[in-house]
Amino acid sequence: MNFFPPAENGIKFCQKLGDTQVETIHKIQQAFGDDAMSNLQIKEWYNRFKDGHTPVDSEPCSDRPSTSRNENVIEQVRTLVMEDRRITVRELANEIGVALDQYIQFFTEDLGMRRVSTKFVLKLLTMEQKQRRLEITQDMLDNANSNPNFLNTEITGDELWVYGYDPKTKMQSSQWKHPTFLRPKKARQVCSNVKVMLAIFFNSRGVVHHEYAPQG
Repeated sequence: MNFFPPAENGIKFCQKLGDTQVETIHKIQQAFGDDAMSNLQIKEWYNRFKDGHTPVDSEPCSDRPSTSRNENVIEQVRTLVMEDRRITVRELANEIGVALDQYIQFFTEDLGMRRVSTKFVLKLLTMEQKQRRLEITQDMLDNANSNPNFLNTEITGDELWVYGYDPKTKMQSSQWKHPTFLRPKKARQVCSNVKVMLAIFFNSRGVVHHEYAPQG
């Protein structure tokens, strides 16, 4: 029977005992020191064992994933990633057949990529909206370059919902206390349920006008 290398066996052992990923990472790093896998590699193997993907125990060594790094394999990785930016390392390994721990080097050293979280924005603009914004911005920039006082003549505005009142924070309610005094107390408060629309207008020197919209 063929077995995993010692590090992988250790990860499998920890997972079988019910250790969490964090506990497994700590034990592997403690056992192997500087020779330990990276945290990401340990997590990949941990999830692999957790999903029950352990048929390698009884398969010939020749059937284990390849560890080769060459231009052909790198190009395959690049193609698959460009087709689907959300593809996982495990999906790449199943598709190409290269060992999981090789993909860290593919991304960081060969492709210069790293995995990042999606950035949430208030609104996704269409291409027409983006083009319109570019044109307006360019016009404003041209005007500002030709007329130094241009921005002083511009007024812009915004609107937002505000509460009727906001409770003071702990910092705002803090006060100096002598050791012989009792600590001051304050009942916990929540924001007012009453909200009003505030419209505010300002120029380069500050706020020029604001008003609260009537209820309804």
